[in-house]
Amino acid sequence: MFRSWYNLSLLAAESQRVIWLRTMKLAAGGPAAAQEASLMIAEKLTAATTAAGRLALGASPDSVVAGYRKKVRANARRLSR
Repeated sequence: MFRSWYNLSLLAAESQRVIWLRTMKLAAGGPAAAQEASLMIAEKLTAATTAAGRLALGASPDSVVAGYRKKVRANARRLSR
């Protein structure tokens, strides 16, 4: 049970970093901001659909959180460049 809470806590912290990085990119404006906004919406729809499908097929909530964390870390790396 502790592992689940730990992973959820890490997801929350990592997500806050990505939110901050995206906010900075969107605040800068221009074509890069418009592209980021479109990408953000597409990623969220895909992630939610994938998570719902995995849960419906019997995946554990921990594995879904792990999938989200993987995507969040990838976004953090991309936005940090």
